[in-house]
Amino acid sequence: LLDGTIRSAFAMTEPAVASSDATNVETRIERDGDDYVINGRKWFISGAADPRCQIFIVMGKTDPEAEAHRQQSMILVERDTPGMVIERHLPLFGYQDQHGHSEISFTDVRVPARHLLAHEGDGFTIAQARLGPGRVHHAMRAIGMAERALELLVDRATHRVAFGQALIEQANVQDAIAQSRIEIEQARLLVYRCAWLIDQGGAKNARAEVAQIKIAAPAVACAVIERAIEVFGAAGVSDDTPLAYFSAWARALRIVDGPDAVHRRTLARLERRRPRRIVTT
Repeated sequence: LLDGTIRSAFAMTEPAVASSDATNVETRIERDGDDYVINGRKWFISGAADPRCQIFIVMGKTDPEAEAHRQQSMILVERDTPGMVIERHLPLFGYQDQHGHSEISFTDVRVPARHLLAHEGDGFTIAQARLGPGRVHHAMRAIGMAERALELLVDRATHRVAFGQALIEQANVQDAIAQSRIEIEQARLLVYRCAWLIDQGGAKNARAEVAQIKIAAPAVACAVIERAIEVFGAAGVSDDTPLAYFSAWARALRIVDGPDAVHRRTLARLERRRPRRIVTT
């Protein structure tokens, strides 16, 4: 993995439960002598279709009777392990990613006990450590899509003529361009601040900011991409530009790694605990 000769995939999300709550996972990881036996089903496992993906980090329950956040563990499963089957590749809004988002079944998959990451019950903690910085990457990609969409919008508006003048001379198009630049820069600075806080003290130090950028950056991308599609007209919803693809991905980013509603819930709870300067009676 460090040499870049193989890839890995993170298998947490399940079709049968609300995986926005990681404590819901039902895949079982049961100790049997010197091995663990895995049974369950995962889906939207990013990267699974890539032939370079040779190892899966699988999250499941080792002790369903433990405290809610100590039931889960993570274990490594090699691609060719008997009983692990990639059932199908799942498109996003009709687009099939080159590295795939796949549904995988695990039926009596047996792996050595040494493949367990850390200790039994550490799965939730590991997941939170991974998902925080991962959400920064999602936000960065969203900003990149927004920048590209704005670039395309300006170029199209500069060269496209309607009602006797270039679109870029139309007040509503100018408003769209200006608003897009403001929103992109606001989101970019929020992401910088979040990344800086993680550098200073880890993901726990930026819990609120991680939630903020996970909501804000995809929302900005959706808004900017929509404006660009409007300026392109019919071409914007075709595959002649990347805008339709961007639109699908930006919308999906509002669901992956926790939907907006979950992050808003987190923010509200953190805000409620924030020290108040105003004393009420």
